[in-house]
Amino acid sequence: MSYRAPVDDMAFTLKYVAGLGEMLQAGAFPDLEEDLVDAILAEAGRFATEEIAPKNAKSDEEGCALQEDGTVSTPTGWRDLYQAWAQGGWNALTGPVDFGGQGLPMQMAVAAGDMWNQGSMGFAIGPTLTMGAVEALEKHASDELKAKYLEKLVSGEWMGTMNLTEPSAGSDLNAIRAKAEPVGDGSYKITGQKIFITYGDHELTDNIIHLVLARLPDAPAGTRGISLFLVPKYFVGDDGTLGARNDVKAAGVEHKMGIHASATCTMAFGDEGGAIGWLIGEENRGLACMFTMMNNARLMVGIQGVGVAERATQQAHAYAAERKQGKAVGSPKTGEMEPILVHPDVKRNLMTMRAMTEAVRSIAYRCAYALDQANVAAEAGDAKAAKHWSERAGILTPIAKAFSTDVGSEVASIGVQVHGGMGYIEETGAAQHMRDARIAQIYEGTNGIQAIDLVTRKLPLSDGAAVKEMLVEMGIWAKKAAESDDDSLALCGDEMTESLEDLNFATEWLLSGMKEGKMNQVLAGATPFLRLFGLTLGGILMIKGALAARDLQHPSAAKRMALLRFYASNLVPQTTSLLDAIVNGAESVMESDEVLNWE
Repeated sequence: MSYRAPVDDMAFTLKYVAGLGEMLQAGAFPDLEEDLVDAILAEAGRFATEEIAPKNAKSDEEGCALQEDGTVSTPTGWRDLYQAWAQGGWNALTGPVDFGGQGLPMQMAVAAGDMWNQGSMGFAIGPTLTMGAVEALEKHASDELKAKYLEKLVSGEWMGTMNLTEPSAGSDLNAIRAKAEPVGDGSYKITGQKIFITYGDHELTDNIIHLVLARLPDAPAGTRGISLFLVPKYFVGDDGTLGARNDVKAAGVEHKMGIHASATCTMAFGDEGGAIGWLIGEENRGLACMFTMMNNARLMVGIQGVGVAERATQQAHAYAAERKQGKAVGSPKTGEMEPILVHPDVKRNLMTMRAMTEAVRSIAYRCAYALDQANVAAEAGDAKAAKHWSERAGILTPIAKAFSTDVGSEVASIGVQVHGGMGYIEETGAAQHMRDARIAQIYEGTNGIQAIDLVTRKLPLSDGAAVKEMLVEMGIWAKKAAESDDDSLALCGDEMTESLEDLNFATEWLLSGMKEGKMNQVLAGATPFLRLFGLTLGGILMIKGALAARDLQHPSAAKRMALLRFYASNLVPQTTSLLDAIVNGAESVMESDEVLNWE
Protein backbone atom coordinates (compact mmCIF):
# COMPACT_ATOMS: atom_id res chain seq x y z
CA MET A 1 0.00 0.00 0.00
CA SER A 2 1.19 3.52 -0.73
CA TYR A 3 2.34 5.73 2.13
CA ARG A 4 3.32 9.36 2.32
CA ALA A 5 4.27 11.34 5.40
CA PRO A 6 1.47 13.88 6.07
CA VAL A 7 3.93 16.76 6.36
CA ASP A 8 1.45 19.62 5.97
CA ASP A 9 -0.92 18.31 8.65
CA MET A 10 1.97 17.61 10.99
CA ALA A 11 3.46 21.07 10.46
CA PHE A 12 0.12 22.69 11.26
CA THR A 13 -0.27 20.66 14.46
CA LEU A 14 3.28 21.48 15.47
CA LYS A 15 2.98 25.22 14.90
CA TYR A 16 -0.63 26.00 15.79
CA VAL A 17 -1.69 23.27 18.24
CA ALA A 18 1.50 22.35 20.09
CA GLY A 19 2.72 25.95 20.17
CA LEU A 20 5.98 26.02 18.21
CA GLY A 21 4.68 28.98 16.21
CA GLU A 22 4.18 30.99 19.40
CA MET A 23 7.73 30.24 20.51
CA LEU A 24 9.14 31.24 17.13
CA GLN A 25 7.28 34.56 17.25
CA ALA A 26 8.57 35.16 20.77
CA GLY A 27 12.16 34.65 19.55
CA ALA A 28 12.76 31.61 21.75
CA PHE A 29 14.90 30.03 19.02
CA PRO A 30 16.76 32.88 17.26
CA ASP A 31 18.29 30.62 14.61
CA LEU A 32 15.04 28.87 13.72
CA GLU A 33 12.44 30.44 11.44
CA GLU A 34 9.21 29.07 10.05
CA ASP A 35 10.59 28.46 6.56
CA LEU A 36 13.43 26.41 8.05
CA VAL A 37 10.93 24.40 10.10
CA ASP A 38 8.97 23.64 6.92
CA ALA A 39 12.14 22.68 5.02
CA ILE A 40 13.30 20.31 7.76
CA LEU A 41 9.90 18.62 7.98
CA ALA A 42 9.64 18.31 4.21
CA GLU A 43 13.03 16.59 3.95
CA ALA A 44 12.21 14.33 6.92
CA GLY A 45 8.97 13.40 5.20
CA ARG A 46 10.80 12.64 1.97
CA PHE A 47 13.31 10.39 3.76
CA ALA A 48 10.60 8.54 5.68
CA THR A 49 8.48 8.09 2.56
CA GLU A 50 11.17 7.20 0.03
CA GLU A 51 13.93 5.59 2.10
CA ILE A 52 12.58 4.05 5.31
CA ALA A 53 9.02 2.95 4.50
CA PRO A 54 9.89 0.84 1.40
CA LYS A 55 12.22 -1.30 3.56
CA ASN A 56 9.75 -1.85 6.39
CA ALA A 57 8.09 -5.08 5.25
CA LYS A 58 11.26 -6.76 4.00
CA SER A 59 13.19 -5.93 7.16
CA ASP A 60 10.34 -7.36 9.25
CA GLU A 61 10.47 -10.59 7.27
CA GLU A 62 14.26 -10.94 7.49
CA GLY A 63 14.81 -9.81 11.09
CA CYS A 64 18.09 -9.97 13.04
CA ALA A 65 20.35 -12.91 13.82
CA LEU A 66 23.07 -13.78 16.34
CA GLN A 67 26.34 -14.83 14.70
CA GLU A 68 28.85 -17.35 16.05
CA ASP A 69 31.27 -14.62 17.12
CA GLY A 70 28.65 -12.97 19.34
CA THR A 71 27.81 -10.17 16.92
CA VAL A 72 24.34 -9.48 15.57
CA SER A 73 23.38 -8.99 11.93
CA THR A 74 20.51 -6.72 10.95
CA PRO A 75 18.31 -6.90 7.82
CA THR A 76 19.85 -6.42 4.40
CA GLY A 77 20.28 -2.74 3.63
CA TRP A 78 19.70 -1.66 7.22
CA ARG A 79 23.28 -0.41 7.69
CA ASP A 80 23.17 1.64 4.50
CA LEU A 81 19.80 3.08 5.51
CA TYR A 82 21.09 4.07 8.93
CA GLN A 83 24.29 5.55 7.53
CA ALA A 84 22.31 7.68 5.06
CA TRP A 85 20.02 8.80 7.87
CA ALA A 86 22.92 9.76 10.16
CA GLN A 87 24.81 11.52 7.37
CA GLY A 88 21.68 13.58 6.77
CA GLY A 89 22.22 15.07 10.24
CA TRP A 90 19.04 13.64 11.72
CA ASN A 91 20.66 12.18 14.83
CA ALA A 92 22.13 15.60 15.66
CA LEU A 93 18.81 17.44 15.40
CA THR A 94 18.50 18.35 19.08
CA GLY A 95 22.08 17.51 20.08
CA PRO A 96 24.24 20.00 22.02
CA VAL A 97 25.88 22.54 19.72
CA ASP A 98 29.22 22.25 21.55
CA PHE A 99 29.46 18.63 20.40
CA GLY A 100 28.29 19.04 16.82
CA GLY A 101 24.54 19.08 17.42
CA GLN A 102 22.06 21.45 15.83
CA GLY A 103 20.47 22.50 19.12
CA LEU A 104 16.94 22.50 17.69
CA PRO A 105 13.87 22.29 19.96
CA MET A 106 12.50 18.98 21.14
CA GLN A 107 9.36 19.67 19.12
CA MET A 108 11.36 19.21 15.92
CA ALA A 109 12.79 15.89 17.10
CA VAL A 110 9.32 14.66 18.05
CA ALA A 111 7.85 15.58 14.66
CA ALA A 112 10.76 13.94 12.86
CA GLY A 113 10.45 10.89 15.12
CA ASP A 114 6.78 10.68 14.21
CA MET A 115 7.83 10.26 10.58
CA TRP A 116 10.64 7.75 11.30
CA ASN A 117 8.08 5.58 13.09
CA GLN A 118 5.58 5.95 10.28
CA GLY A 119 8.32 4.54 8.07
CA SER A 120 9.36 1.75 10.44
CA MET A 121 9.09 1.30 14.18
CA GLY A 122 11.94 -1.20 14.01
CA PHE A 123 14.23 1.45 12.58
CA ALA A 124 13.17 4.41 14.72
CA ILE A 125 13.62 2.83 18.14
CA GLY A 126 17.41 2.54 17.72
CA PRO A 127 18.17 6.24 17.25
CA THR A 128 15.70 7.03 20.05
CA LEU A 129 17.97 5.31 22.57
CA THR A 130 21.05 7.08 21.18
CA MET A 131 19.42 10.48 21.59
CA GLY A 132 18.53 9.56 25.16
CA ALA A 133 22.12 8.52 25.84
CA VAL A 134 23.32 11.89 24.51
CA GLU A 135 21.03 13.71 26.92
CA ALA A 136 22.12 11.61 29.89
CA LEU A 137 25.81 12.12 29.15
CA GLU A 138 25.43 15.83 28.48
CA LYS A 139 23.73 16.42 31.83
CA HIS A 140 25.60 13.99 34.08
CA ALA A 141 28.92 12.77 32.62
CA SER A 142 32.39 14.12 33.41
CA ASP A 143 34.09 16.46 30.97
CA GLU A 144 36.50 13.65 30.07
CA LEU A 145 33.69 11.28 29.09
CA LYS A 146 31.89 14.01 27.17
CA ALA A 147 35.04 14.87 25.23
CA LYS A 148 35.65 11.24 24.29
CA TYR A 149 32.16 10.03 23.45
CA LEU A 150 29.59 12.77 22.92
CA GLU A 151 30.55 14.09 19.50
CA LYS A 152 30.29 10.71 17.78
CA LEU A 153 27.08 9.87 19.60
CA VAL A 154 25.59 13.21 18.59
CA SER A 155 26.54 12.69 14.95
CA GLY A 156 25.18 9.14 14.98
CA GLU A 157 28.58 7.74 14.05
CA TRP A 158 28.18 5.63 17.19
CA MET A 159 24.92 4.45 18.75
CA GLY A 160 23.92 4.19 22.41
CA THR A 161 21.88 1.72 24.46
CA MET A 162 20.11 1.67 27.81
CA ASN A 163 20.77 -1.40 29.98
CA LEU A 164 18.32 -1.63 32.88
CA THR A 165 16.31 -4.83 32.80
CA GLU A 166 17.65 -8.11 34.17
CA PRO A 167 16.13 -11.61 34.24
CA SER A 168 15.15 -11.09 37.89
CA ALA A 169 14.45 -7.36 37.66
CA GLY A 170 11.84 -6.11 35.26
CA SER A 171 10.06 -2.91 36.22
CA ASP A 172 11.32 -3.23 39.81
CA LEU A 173 14.84 -1.79 39.71
CA ASN A 174 15.33 -2.65 43.39
CA ALA A 175 16.19 -6.18 42.21
CA ILE A 176 19.13 -5.21 39.99
CA ARG A 177 22.12 -7.51 40.60
CA ALA A 178 24.72 -6.42 38.05
CA LYS A 179 27.95 -5.55 39.87
CA ALA A 180 30.61 -2.87 39.46
CA GLU A 181 34.02 -3.33 41.11
CA PRO A 182 36.45 -0.36 41.26
CA VAL A 183 39.68 -1.15 39.41
CA GLY A 184 41.70 1.62 41.05
CA ASP A 185 42.41 3.76 38.01
CA GLY A 186 39.02 5.42 37.88
CA SER A 187 37.41 2.62 35.90
CA TYR A 188 35.18 -0.25 37.06
CA LYS A 189 34.71 -3.90 36.16
CA ILE A 190 31.10 -4.59 35.27
CA THR A 191 29.65 -8.10 35.54
CA GLY A 192 26.12 -9.30 35.03
CA GLN A 193 23.43 -9.88 32.45
CA LYS A 194 20.85 -7.53 30.95
CA ILE A 195 17.84 -8.54 28.89
CA PHE A 196 15.57 -6.89 26.33
CA ILE A 197 18.32 -4.47 25.26
CA THR A 198 17.23 -2.56 22.17
CA TYR A 199 19.94 -2.47 19.49
CA GLY A 200 22.23 -4.19 21.99
CA ASP A 201 24.52 -5.30 19.18
CA HIS A 202 24.56 -4.68 15.43
CA GLU A 203 26.81 -3.70 12.55
CA LEU A 204 25.20 -0.32 11.84
CA THR A 205 27.99 1.61 13.57
CA ASP A 206 31.64 0.93 14.39
CA ASN A 207 31.06 1.30 18.12
CA ILE A 208 28.17 0.98 20.56
CA ILE A 209 28.11 2.87 23.85
CA HIS A 210 26.18 1.02 26.56
CA LEU A 211 24.76 2.86 29.57
CA VAL A 212 24.52 0.24 32.31
CA LEU A 213 22.95 0.24 35.77
CA ALA A 214 24.97 -1.74 38.35
CA ARG A 215 25.74 -1.87 42.08
CA LEU A 216 29.00 -1.04 43.82
CA PRO A 217 30.23 -3.48 46.53
CA ASP A 218 29.18 -1.23 49.42
CA ALA A 219 26.03 0.15 47.78
CA PRO A 220 22.89 0.68 49.89
CA ALA A 221 19.99 -1.67 49.22
CA GLY A 222 17.24 -0.75 46.79
CA THR A 223 17.25 1.96 44.17
CA ARG A 224 19.42 4.20 46.37
CA GLY A 225 22.35 1.88 45.67
CA ILE A 226 22.32 1.91 41.87
CA SER A 227 25.07 3.57 39.84
CA LEU A 228 25.27 4.29 36.11
CA PHE A 229 28.26 3.34 33.96
CA LEU A 230 29.41 3.93 30.41
CA VAL A 231 30.61 0.68 28.84
CA PRO A 232 31.85 0.88 25.22
CA LYS A 233 31.76 -2.11 22.90
CA TYR A 234 35.25 -1.11 21.76
CA PHE A 235 37.71 0.88 23.84
CA VAL A 236 38.42 4.38 22.62
CA GLY A 237 41.92 5.87 22.64
CA ASP A 238 42.72 9.41 23.69
CA ASP A 239 42.98 10.30 20.00
CA GLY A 240 39.51 8.91 19.32
CA THR A 241 40.63 5.73 17.56
CA LEU A 242 39.04 2.39 18.38
CA GLY A 243 41.00 -0.21 20.28
CA ALA A 244 40.36 -3.71 21.60
CA ARG A 245 36.94 -5.28 22.13
CA ASN A 246 35.52 -4.85 25.63
CA ASP A 247 34.21 -7.81 27.62
CA VAL A 248 30.61 -7.29 26.54
CA LYS A 249 28.69 -9.25 23.94
CA ALA A 250 25.23 -10.33 22.87
CA ALA A 251 24.38 -13.71 24.34
CA GLY A 252 21.12 -13.98 22.43
CA VAL A 253 18.62 -12.23 20.18
CA GLU A 254 14.96 -12.31 21.15
CA HIS A 255 12.38 -13.74 18.73
CA LYS A 256 9.67 -11.17 19.15
CA MET A 257 6.06 -10.60 18.21
CA GLY A 258 7.01 -7.47 16.27
CA ILE A 259 9.72 -4.90 15.49
CA HIS A 260 11.77 -7.74 14.02
CA ALA A 261 14.26 -5.32 12.45
CA SER A 262 15.26 -4.07 15.90
CA ALA A 263 17.98 -6.21 17.48
CA THR A 264 16.63 -6.93 20.97
CA CYS A 265 19.48 -8.64 22.79
CA THR A 266 20.46 -10.39 25.97
CA MET A 267 23.75 -8.71 26.88
CA ALA A 268 26.49 -10.43 28.87
CA PHE A 269 28.94 -8.19 30.74
CA GLY A 270 32.13 -9.69 32.15
CA ASP A 271 32.03 -13.30 31.03
CA GLU A 272 35.80 -13.11 30.65
CA GLY A 273 36.69 -11.22 33.82
CA GLY A 274 34.80 -7.96 33.65
CA ALA A 275 33.68 -5.35 31.17
CA ILE A 276 35.45 -2.06 31.79
CA GLY A 277 33.21 0.93 32.37
CA TRP A 278 33.32 4.46 33.72
CA LEU A 279 31.01 6.10 36.25
CA ILE A 280 28.44 8.59 35.00
CA GLY A 281 27.48 11.11 37.66
CA GLU A 282 27.85 10.22 41.34
CA GLU A 283 28.10 6.81 42.95
CA ASN A 284 24.71 5.39 43.98
CA ARG A 285 22.95 8.18 42.04
CA GLY A 286 22.62 6.28 38.78
CA LEU A 287 18.87 6.12 38.74
CA ALA A 288 18.59 9.93 38.67
CA CYS A 289 20.98 9.94 35.69
CA MET A 290 19.11 7.17 33.92
CA PHE A 291 15.76 8.87 34.41
CA THR A 292 17.04 11.71 32.25
CA MET A 293 17.36 9.18 29.46
CA MET A 294 14.14 7.36 30.32
CA ASN A 295 11.94 10.47 30.31
CA ASN A 296 13.24 11.36 26.86
CA ALA A 297 12.62 7.81 25.72
CA ARG A 298 9.08 7.72 27.15
CA LEU A 299 7.95 10.65 25.04
CA MET A 300 9.64 9.16 21.99
CA VAL A 301 7.93 5.82 22.62
CA GLY A 302 4.66 7.73 22.74
CA ILE A 303 5.60 9.03 19.31
CA GLN A 304 5.95 5.42 18.21
CA GLY A 305 2.27 5.02 18.96
CA VAL A 306 1.46 8.12 16.92
CA GLY A 307 3.62 7.03 14.00
CA VAL A 308 2.30 3.49 13.71
CA ALA A 309 -1.27 4.79 14.05
CA GLU A 310 -0.66 7.13 11.13
CA ARG A 311 0.80 4.36 8.98
CA ALA A 312 -2.02 1.93 9.82
CA THR A 313 -4.64 4.60 9.14
CA GLN A 314 -3.23 5.48 5.73
CA GLN A 315 -3.08 1.84 4.73
CA ALA A 316 -6.61 1.06 5.91
CA HIS A 317 -8.01 4.13 4.15
CA ALA A 318 -6.28 3.22 0.88
CA TYR A 319 -7.53 -0.36 1.09
CA ALA A 320 -11.10 0.74 1.84
CA ALA A 321 -11.05 3.03 -1.18
CA GLU A 322 -9.96 0.17 -3.47
CA ARG A 323 -11.68 -2.94 -2.08
CA LYS A 324 -15.10 -3.35 -3.67
CA GLN A 325 -17.84 -5.23 -1.89
CA GLY A 326 -21.56 -4.49 -1.55
CA LYS A 327 -23.16 -1.13 -2.27
CA ALA A 328 -24.11 2.02 -0.46
CA VAL A 329 -27.64 2.28 0.89
CA GLY A 330 -29.88 3.55 -1.92
CA SER A 331 -27.56 2.58 -4.78
CA PRO A 332 -29.09 0.76 -7.77
CA LYS A 333 -29.09 -3.01 -7.41
CA THR A 334 -27.58 -3.45 -10.84
CA GLY A 335 -24.05 -2.57 -11.81
CA GLU A 336 -20.68 -2.98 -10.12
CA MET A 337 -20.04 -3.26 -6.43
CA GLU A 338 -18.71 -0.18 -4.66
CA PRO A 339 -15.64 0.39 -2.47
CA ILE A 340 -16.21 -0.62 1.15
CA LEU A 341 -15.49 3.01 2.07
CA VAL A 342 -19.18 3.75 1.36
CA HIS A 343 -20.41 1.61 4.26
CA PRO A 344 -21.21 3.42 7.55
CA ASP A 345 -19.35 0.93 9.75
CA VAL A 346 -16.18 1.26 7.68
CA LYS A 347 -16.53 5.04 7.80
CA ARG A 348 -16.83 4.84 11.57
CA ASN A 349 -13.71 2.71 11.82
CA LEU A 350 -11.66 4.99 9.59
CA MET A 351 -12.83 8.15 11.36
CA THR A 352 -11.97 6.59 14.72
CA MET A 353 -8.49 5.86 13.41
CA ARG A 354 -7.96 9.36 12.03
CA ALA A 355 -9.45 11.23 14.98
CA MET A 356 -7.55 9.25 17.60
CA THR A 357 -4.30 9.65 15.67
CA GLU A 358 -4.73 13.42 15.54
CA ALA A 359 -5.57 13.52 19.26
CA VAL A 360 -2.45 11.67 20.38
CA ARG A 361 -0.23 13.55 17.93
CA SER A 362 -1.42 16.81 19.48
CA ILE A 363 -0.74 15.53 23.00
CA ALA A 364 2.76 14.28 22.20
CA TYR A 365 3.70 17.49 20.40
CA ARG A 366 2.32 19.55 23.29
CA CYS A 367 4.46 17.54 25.71
CA ALA A 368 7.55 18.40 23.65
CA TYR A 369 6.45 22.04 23.71
CA ALA A 370 6.35 21.98 27.51
CA LEU A 371 9.85 20.50 27.63
CA ASP A 372 11.12 23.21 25.29
CA GLN A 373 9.46 25.93 27.36
CA ALA A 374 11.08 24.55 30.50
CA ASN A 375 14.51 24.56 28.87
CA VAL A 376 14.12 28.08 27.51
CA ALA A 377 12.98 29.36 30.91
CA ALA A 378 15.86 27.62 32.68
CA GLU A 379 18.40 29.10 30.27
CA ALA A 380 16.90 32.53 30.84
CA GLY A 381 17.17 32.11 34.60
CA ASP A 382 13.40 32.27 35.09
CA ALA A 383 13.03 29.73 37.89
CA LYS A 384 9.28 30.22 38.29
CA ALA A 385 8.53 29.60 34.61
CA ALA A 386 10.97 26.71 34.49
CA LYS A 387 9.19 25.03 37.42
CA HIS A 388 5.79 25.62 35.83
CA TRP A 389 6.75 24.08 32.49
CA SER A 390 8.74 21.29 34.06
CA GLU A 391 5.68 20.27 36.07
CA ARG A 392 3.49 20.57 32.99
CA ALA A 393 5.87 18.29 31.08
CA GLY A 394 5.78 15.91 34.04
CA ILE A 395 2.00 15.67 33.81
CA LEU A 396 2.01 15.28 30.05
CA THR A 397 4.78 12.67 29.74
CA PRO A 398 2.90 9.62 31.14
CA ILE A 399 -0.18 10.61 29.10
CA ALA A 400 1.88 11.06 25.94
CA LYS A 401 3.55 7.71 26.49
CA ALA A 402 0.62 5.57 27.62
CA PHE A 403 -2.40 7.05 25.85
CA SER A 404 -0.52 7.40 22.57
CA THR A 405 0.72 3.82 22.60
CA ASP A 406 -2.68 2.47 23.65
CA VAL A 407 -4.15 4.34 20.69
CA GLY A 408 -1.40 3.09 18.37
CA SER A 409 -2.26 -0.49 19.23
CA GLU A 410 -6.01 0.10 18.99
CA VAL A 411 -5.76 1.90 15.67
CA ALA A 412 -3.54 -0.80 14.20
CA SER A 413 -6.08 -3.41 15.32
CA ILE A 414 -8.91 -1.49 13.68
CA GLY A 415 -6.77 -1.35 10.56
CA VAL A 416 -6.68 -5.13 10.46
CA GLN A 417 -10.47 -5.15 10.84
CA VAL A 418 -10.94 -2.77 7.92
CA HIS A 419 -8.90 -5.14 5.75
CA GLY A 420 -11.11 -8.05 6.80
CA GLY A 421 -9.58 -11.46 6.18
CA MET A 422 -6.78 -9.88 4.17
CA GLY A 423 -5.73 -7.98 7.26
CA TYR A 424 -4.91 -11.26 8.96
CA ILE A 425 -2.63 -12.19 6.07
CA GLU A 426 0.94 -10.95 6.41
CA GLU A 427 1.16 -9.96 2.75
CA THR A 428 -0.94 -6.83 3.22
CA GLY A 429 1.24 -5.40 6.01
CA ALA A 430 -1.70 -4.55 8.26
CA ALA A 431 -0.76 -7.36 10.63
CA GLN A 432 2.79 -6.03 10.97
CA HIS A 433 1.54 -2.68 12.21
CA MET A 434 -0.52 -4.44 14.86
CA ARG A 435 2.40 -6.66 15.89
CA ASP A 436 4.84 -3.76 15.99
CA ALA A 437 2.53 -1.45 17.93
CA ARG A 438 2.00 -3.83 20.85
CA ILE A 439 5.46 -3.48 22.40
CA ALA A 440 5.17 0.29 22.82
CA GLN A 441 2.59 -0.24 25.57
CA ILE A 442 5.16 -2.28 27.48
CA TYR A 443 8.70 -0.93 27.24
CA GLU A 444 10.05 2.26 28.81
CA GLY A 445 7.68 1.68 31.72
CA THR A 446 4.47 -0.26 31.13
CA ASN A 447 1.34 1.80 30.64
CA GLY A 448 0.05 0.68 34.01
CA ILE A 449 3.18 2.15 35.59
CA GLN A 450 2.64 5.35 33.60
CA ALA A 451 -0.86 5.61 35.04
CA ILE A 452 0.44 5.11 38.57
CA ASP A 453 3.11 7.75 37.95
CA LEU A 454 0.49 10.21 36.70
CA VAL A 455 -1.80 9.72 39.68
CA THR A 456 0.62 9.31 42.57
CA ARG A 457 3.50 11.58 41.51
CA LYS A 458 2.22 14.09 38.98
CA LEU A 459 -1.25 15.02 40.30
CA PRO A 460 0.22 16.05 43.70
CA LEU A 461 2.80 18.41 42.11
CA SER A 462 2.68 21.79 43.88
CA ASP A 463 0.01 20.29 46.15
CA GLY A 464 -2.28 19.71 43.17
CA ALA A 465 -1.98 23.26 41.82
CA ALA A 466 -0.06 22.20 38.69
CA VAL A 467 -2.78 19.92 37.35
CA LYS A 468 -5.60 22.24 38.41
CA GLU A 469 -4.02 25.13 36.51
CA MET A 470 -3.82 22.90 33.46
CA LEU A 471 -7.50 21.97 33.79
CA VAL A 472 -8.44 25.66 33.99
CA GLU A 473 -6.56 26.32 30.73
CA MET A 474 -8.33 23.40 29.09
CA GLY A 475 -11.65 24.86 30.23
CA ILE A 476 -10.91 28.13 28.45
CA TRP A 477 -10.68 26.35 25.09
CA ALA A 478 -13.85 24.34 25.76
CA LYS A 479 -15.67 27.59 26.57
CA LYS A 480 -14.43 29.25 23.37
CA ALA A 481 -15.96 26.43 21.37
CA ALA A 482 -19.18 26.27 23.39
CA GLU A 483 -19.79 30.01 22.88
CA SER A 484 -19.15 29.88 19.13
CA ASP A 485 -21.78 31.04 16.62
CA ASP A 486 -21.07 27.82 14.72
CA ASP A 487 -23.63 25.31 16.00
CA SER A 488 -21.40 22.30 15.30
CA LEU A 489 -18.46 23.86 17.10
CA ALA A 490 -20.68 24.88 20.00
CA LEU A 491 -21.93 21.31 20.32
CA CYS A 492 -18.34 20.09 20.44
CA GLY A 493 -17.62 22.66 23.14
CA ASP A 494 -20.56 21.40 25.18
CA GLU A 495 -19.34 17.80 24.89
CA MET A 496 -15.84 18.79 25.94
CA THR A 497 -17.17 20.82 28.86
CA GLU A 498 -18.96 17.73 30.16
CA SER A 499 -15.80 15.68 29.69
CA LEU A 500 -13.83 18.28 31.64
CA GLU A 501 -16.34 18.04 34.46
CA ASP A 502 -15.68 14.29 34.56
CA LEU A 503 -11.92 14.91 34.59
CA ASN A 504 -12.13 17.55 37.32
CA PHE A 505 -14.26 15.30 39.51
CA ALA A 506 -11.93 12.34 39.01
CA THR A 507 -8.88 14.47 39.77
CA GLU A 508 -10.34 15.75 43.05
CA TRP A 509 -11.49 12.25 43.99
CA LEU A 510 -8.01 10.80 43.47
CA LEU A 511 -6.24 13.65 45.27
CA SER A 512 -8.60 13.26 48.23
CA GLY A 513 -8.12 9.50 48.22
CA MET A 514 -4.35 9.88 48.47
CA LYS A 515 -4.64 12.35 51.33
CA GLU A 516 -6.94 9.94 53.14
CA GLY A 517 -4.57 7.02 52.59
CA LYS A 518 -6.93 5.06 50.34
CA MET A 519 -4.10 3.99 48.06
CA ASN A 520 -5.61 0.72 46.83
CA GLN A 521 -8.69 2.55 45.58
CA VAL A 522 -6.53 5.23 43.98
CA LEU A 523 -4.28 2.72 42.24
CA ALA A 524 -7.27 0.71 41.02
CA GLY A 525 -8.53 3.83 39.24
CA ALA A 526 -5.20 4.95 37.78
CA THR A 527 -5.48 3.38 34.32
CA PRO A 528 -9.04 4.53 33.57
CA PHE A 529 -8.03 7.98 34.87
CA LEU A 530 -5.14 8.24 32.43
CA ARG A 531 -7.44 7.36 29.55
CA LEU A 532 -10.05 9.84 30.75
CA PHE A 533 -7.35 12.52 30.87
CA GLY A 534 -6.02 11.58 27.44
CA LEU A 535 -9.43 11.56 25.77
CA THR A 536 -10.31 14.95 27.25
CA LEU A 537 -6.98 16.61 26.53
CA GLY A 538 -6.98 15.26 22.98
CA GLY A 539 -10.38 16.82 22.36
CA ILE A 540 -9.35 20.18 23.80
CA LEU A 541 -6.27 20.31 21.58
CA MET A 542 -8.38 19.37 18.57
CA ILE A 543 -10.63 22.34 19.39
CA LYS A 544 -7.54 24.53 19.41
CA GLY A 545 -6.54 23.17 16.01
CA ALA A 546 -9.99 23.58 14.50
CA LEU A 547 -10.25 27.18 15.69
CA ALA A 548 -6.77 28.02 14.40
CA ALA A 549 -7.47 26.46 11.00
CA ARG A 550 -10.76 28.37 10.73
CA ASP A 551 -9.23 31.71 11.70
CA LEU A 552 -6.31 31.24 9.30
CA GLN A 553 -8.61 29.94 6.54
CA HIS A 554 -6.23 27.02 6.32
CA PRO A 555 -6.93 24.30 3.71
CA SER A 556 -7.31 21.77 6.52
CA ALA A 557 -10.09 23.72 8.28
CA ALA A 558 -13.01 21.61 7.05
CA LYS A 559 -11.18 18.35 7.74
CA ARG A 560 -10.19 19.39 11.24
CA MET A 561 -13.74 20.44 12.04
CA ALA A 562 -15.11 17.12 10.78
CA LEU A 563 -12.59 15.17 12.88
CA LEU A 564 -13.44 17.23 15.95
CA ARG A 565 -17.17 16.67 15.43
CA PHE A 566 -16.68 12.93 15.15
CA TYR A 567 -14.32 12.80 18.14
CA ALA A 568 -16.63 14.84 20.38
CA SER A 569 -19.76 12.91 19.45
CA ASN A 570 -18.42 9.36 19.25
CA LEU A 571 -15.36 9.09 21.51
CA VAL A 572 -15.51 11.76 24.20
CA PRO A 573 -18.72 10.36 25.78
CA GLN A 574 -16.56 7.45 27.02
CA THR A 575 -15.31 9.73 29.80
CA THR A 576 -18.57 9.30 31.71
CA SER A 577 -18.13 5.54 31.99
CA LEU A 578 -14.43 5.99 32.79
CA LEU A 579 -15.33 8.25 35.70
CA ASP A 580 -17.77 5.63 36.95
CA ALA A 581 -15.02 3.00 36.81
CA ILE A 582 -12.62 5.26 38.74
CA VAL A 583 -15.03 6.15 41.52
CA ASN A 584 -17.21 3.06 41.76
CA GLY A 585 -15.09 0.30 40.26
CA ALA A 586 -12.24 0.18 42.77
CA GLU A 587 -14.13 -1.91 45.32
CA SER A 588 -14.79 -4.72 42.84
CA VAL A 589 -11.12 -4.67 41.79
CA MET A 590 -9.98 -5.10 45.41
CA GLU A 591 -12.56 -7.83 46.08
CA SER A 592 -11.35 -10.00 43.19
CA ASP A 593 -9.42 -12.54 45.26
CA GLU A 594 -12.25 -15.09 45.01
CA VAL A 595 -11.48 -15.25 41.29
CA LEU A 596 -7.76 -14.49 41.13
CA ASN A 597 -6.75 -16.83 43.96
CA TRP A 598 -8.69 -19.70 42.43
CA GLU A 599 -6.56 -22.78 41.71
